[in-house]
Amino acid sequence: MSDGQIRFGIIGAVRRGSSFVRALQAHPRAKLVALCDIQEEKLAESAAELELSLTFTRDEAMIDSGEVDAVIVATPMPLHVPQAVMALERDIHVLSEVPAGVSYEQCRELVRAAKRSRATYMMAENYTYIRPNVIVKEIARRGLFGEMYFAEGGYIHELKGLNEITTWRRRWQTGINGNTYPTHSLGPCLQWMGERVTAVMCAGSGHHYLDPRGDRYEQEDSIMTLCRTSGGGLITLRLDMLSDRPHNMTWYALQGTDGAYESARGLTDQPKIWLRSRSPEKVEWEPLEDLAEEFLSEEWLNPPEEALQAGHGGGDYWEINDFVDGIANDAAPPIGIHEAMDMTLPGLASQQSIAEGGTWVAVEDTRTW
Repeated sequence: MSDGQIRFGIIGAVRRGSSFVRALQAHPRAKLVALCDIQEEKLAESAAELELSLTFTRDEAMIDSGEVDAVIVATPMPLHVPQAVMALERDIHVLSEVPAGVSYEQCRELVRAAKRSRATYMMAENYTYIRPNVIVKEIARRGLFGEMYFAEGGYIHELKGLNEITTWRRRWQTGINGNTYPTHSLGPCLQWMGERVTAVMCAGSGHHYLDPRGDRYEQEDSIMTLCRTSGGGLITLRLDMLSDRPHNMTWYALQGTDGAYESARGLTDQPKIWLRSRSPEKVEWEPLEDLAEEFLSEEWLNPPEEALQAGHGGGDYWEINDFVDGIANDAAPPIGIHEAMDMTLPGLASQQSIAEGGTWVAVEDTRTW
């Protein structure tokens, strides 16, 4: 650290990594000092705009430079583990984009590295920081849903065009059958229920679209994954990145013995909740936002301008806050290595399930590795 500040470098700084810049600049304990990207011309433009002199075109060069205490890994999915492991082995803190890894082999390597390292690992699952999800999390933490036994999560984001711009997606997101991108849907549900997934069963709706070269997508259009939880509950996940349809990126629901929640589904709908403790006589919805003042912290009720302008509903800001505060206070991050695996491994198991005709596949618990 320099002057008590944590020196940050961003790997993949030109595209996704640029979303973290303002949050880093806003935190008094963080200092952005270096950018890394293979797009040299755009890298130089970004560095000039931010008035940074340290740039790298090789991840290893930045990690070995001695100039950074922490890195943000904002690169294509298959690079998350190699770059995170490289940093952790040098005791450099890591905030990694999602998912944590793209294979069981990668995940095992990452868990080993995180356990050996003196540095902090956190996965940047920003949908757990979306305002309605934070409200529901606090309500669940206080036990007002009763016994929670069912949840839903959906990621419905048509990206056939984006496949051709960020071409790694064509291989790693829509080039594999099964739920290749589970963490946005699953992450909030697991935090609400306080459980992990123990087994999954996955099926798809068939193939109805071709890419611009006339090739069929390996991934089926709509993927449904049933998740059995450690407490005996059920979570259903829908992934659809191919269907021609209006955008509706996130959908969530939670059911307990004493309450129910459903997120908005477009047009005039809004997040809504019923809690027995608030409405014992009438079982009817009320707007979730009506509960914000009671269940959100002052910081969330009156967020700084940087949070309001951050992407993913402010998630890109809040996760940086938690990561930096965790390092500074030597505290465990909210999505550490095992929580990251809890959100990642069910997706890998779903790929095995759908390949085997929809059989139930066990999901390993990395705490036993």
